[in-house]
Amino acid sequence: MRHGRNRFIVSFLAAPVAIYLIFVIWPYVQAIGLSMTDWSGLTPTQDFTGFANYIRLAHDPVFWLSLWHNVILLIVLPLITLTLGLFFAFMINVGGRKRKNQTVAGVRGSKLYQVVYFFPQVLSITVIAVLWGAIYNPNNGALNSGLRAIGIPSTISWLSDPKLALGCVIAVMVWWQVGFYVVLFSAGMSAIPDEIYEAVLLDGANRFTTFFKITFPLIWDTIQTGWVYLGIIAMDGFAIVQIMTNGPGGPDGATTVVPFYLWDSAFNHGQAGYGISMGVAMLIVTLLFAVLTLRFSRRERIEF
Repeated sequence: MRHGRNRFIVSFLAAPVAIYLIFVIWPYVQAIGLSMTDWSGLTPTQDFTGFANYIRLAHDPVFWLSLWHNVILLIVLPLITLTLGLFFAFMINVGGRKRKNQTVAGVRGSKLYQVVYFFPQVLSITVIAVLWGAIYNPNNGALNSGLRAIGIPSTISWLSDPKLALGCVIAVMVWWQVGFYVVLFSAGMSAIPDEIYEAVLLDGANRFTTFFKITFPLIWDTIQTGWVYLGIIAMDGFAIVQIMTNGPGGPDGATTVVPFYLWDSAFNHGQAGYGISMGVAMLIVTLLFAVLTLRFSRRERIEF
């Protein structure tokens, strides 16, 4: 009987596992092999060069600068996005005043706020990059025009100033992502029984205490997942940099990230093998980030 059950399970898993191995794992294996060649990406010929690309990578200042920009994104993007997402979700679900027959409620108009916050997720990243590129335009962009409208003379070149350009990219990525986490955290908070909040409120707890003693611990698993997902997004950033920034990747490499440098090396300079080695390096860094995040953010599960 057990043998028959195992065959039944294998018959269902064989096709999905085979597809996964062929279309996911095998391309990774091929990429590792190609990263050890001098393939230009334009010709079928490729000579094995061993670890030459990785040695070059270790001494490439542009790569390390690009990686540093990704690290900044990795730290700042999840921190700001998750903080805003938690704050907005808490106010939408728990932060309102008591109403008739409702001890726990969100602020008035909470359903509308959810739609407004989630709206950027409906737009493609290309539309977002073009839209914000126009907003940051120093001459007739909405940002400088708005500052001038309130009496602040402004001709700031947001995307042309090396000190501001990366911050502008991060701001756009936060605006793009925060709505998704508002909805995600709202779903987590709505699963918390109202009786828990009612008991805490009867004890005289304020919003600050309610959030840090009740809400935050009970949705910790959701926050942990969000941190990993945002970290993976932070290790990318290619589309926004390629479409929105000057150069692109400028000014003076101020917004260059590793995926953009990979694309530039492989497709603009005919160094596909070298570009693929960057991809393999990013794969290792991303996997390490995910493993370390899940390892050090692990805590005892709270049941409710």
